[in-house]
Amino acid sequence: MKPIEINKVQEKLENYVNKDVYVHLETTNGAYASHVNKNAYNVGAYIRNAKVTFKQAKIVGSENVYRVGLKMEMGWIYAEGLTDYTMHEDTKLLLAGHDREGRLMVSLQISETPFNY
Repeated sequence: MKPIEINKVQEKLENYVNKDVYVHLETTNGAYASHVNKNAYNVGAYIRNAKVTFKQAKIVGSENVYRVGLKMEMGWIYAEGLTDYTMHEDTKLLLAGHDREGRLMVSLQISETPFNY
């Protein structure tokens, strides 16, 4: 993965507009929180292969931390805290947010084909 380049990622997002796509969205502080502080709460969200169509996609942010919003007919999907991206198999856009120690905190992935389980 490489640091997000906002214009390049925006261009990649545009390729998925008005198409049926599969979304993977994951957030976690997982074991990181309880590992460091036994009184901390573990939180996370996970959805994989949600089939959606979005009409607009936008990446915004500054200081090397970004948010991506996907506007659907009846709602939004968004991921905040994104720092890095890559194209996997030339068709899957993978976006991730890593903390200062390089641990994964958020992931948003978009593909025209389902993700492997």
